[in-house]
Amino acid sequence: MARSDLLVSLVRAGAAGDREALRSTTEALVADERAKKHYIVADRLQRALSAVPVTPPALTASSPHLNPSNGREAILEVTARLRIDDLILSLPVKESGRQLIEEHRRADVLRASGYEPRHRVLLSGPPGNGKTSFAEALAESLGLPFYVVRYDALIGSYLGETNARLRKLFDYVRTTPSVLFFDEFDAIGKERGDTHETGEIKRVVSFLLMQLDQLPSYVIVVAATNHGELLDRAVWRRFQMRLSMPAPQRKDVTVFLDRILSDWPDAPKMSAARISAKLGTVSYAEALDFCQNVRRRQVLGLGELSVDDALRAELELWTSRVTPEAISAERSDQASSKATRPS
Repeated sequence: MARSDLLVSLVRAGAAGDREALRSTTEALVADERAKKHYIVADRLQRALSAVPVTPPALTASSPHLNPSNGREAILEVTARLRIDDLILSLPVKESGRQLIEEHRRADVLRASGYEPRHRVLLSGPPGNGKTSFAEALAESLGLPFYVVRYDALIGSYLGETNARLRKLFDYVRTTPSVLFFDEFDAIGKERGDTHETGEIKRVVSFLLMQLDQLPSYVIVVAATNHGELLDRAVWRRFQMRLSMPAPQRKDVTVFLDRILSDWPDAPKMSAARISAKLGTVSYAEALDFCQNVRRRQVLGLGELSVDDALRAELELWTSRVTPEAISAERSDQASSKATRPS
C-alpha cells in the first residue's frame, strides 16, 4: 500500500474511532518509514502507538479474530529482577551481553550511521547454566517487558494451527519494545532435513524464519537450546549473536555458592570450596537446589537443627540422587547384558 493510502486509512480509522484499524494502519506506516530509513519518524509513531489504550473485547465476542490481544495468550510476562552483574558468566558471554545492552541504549547513535542494534540472540549449552537468567537480565537492564513463550498455547495439533498462532504472537510483540524468550527452541526450530519429521514442522520452521526476519530491532529475541545440533542450519544464520553457555567449572560453582551462603542468617562452618568439591560436577541450578534444600531442612527444624547439621544431612543424601549420567550408565549395562546373553 502506498504511503498516501496509508495516511488516508489512518485518518479514516481515527475519525471512525476504530482503534484496531488505527493500530494496524499505524504499524504498517511505521514499517514503511523504517524501510525508507526514516528512523526518527518511525520511532515517534511507535511511541504514539504505544500510548493508545487497547479496548478490551466484549464478553460476548464470538470470533477469535476480533480479539486484539490474541497473541498474548501464547506468552507469559515475567517480572525481570536479575541483573547482568548478578550472573556468573564466561567473559565472552558477559561482554557480548553488555555490548548488546549498549547498542540498544544508544540505538539512535547507531541509526544515525545507518545501523540497527542487534536483536536476535541464540544461547546454546546444557540445562541449568544461566540461559533463562541471561535473557531476564537483558530485559532488566533495558527496562523492557520480559515475555516467555508458552509452547502449550502455541503448538497446535491441526494443520496450519501452529503457524496461525505464531503469526498472532509476532503481531502482538512487534507493537512494543520487549525481550521475547524462546526456551527449548529446538521444539520449533528443528532441522528440516530430518526424515523423521513431518511436513508440518518443516512449514513451521520456514514460517518462523520469515517472522524472525520481519521483527523490528526494538524486539529482542533470545532463543535457548540444550541441543544445538538439532536446530535447522538456516535457524543458526538468523541469529546475529550466537553464544555458548557451557557447564560451570568448580571455581565458578564455588563463587556461586559463596554468594548464596553470604545471604544466609547463619553461615555454615564448611567453606564454599569444600561444599563445591563434595557436590562434584553440577550446574548452577543443581547447586541452587541443594542450597535451598539445606535451608528448608533447617527452617523446618524450628531452631533445633543447626545449619551444619542440615548441611551434613543433605550431603549424605546427595550421593544417592538420580542423575542422567547414572540412568545412561544403567541403560548401557542393560544393553550389554542383553548382547552377551545366549539366545
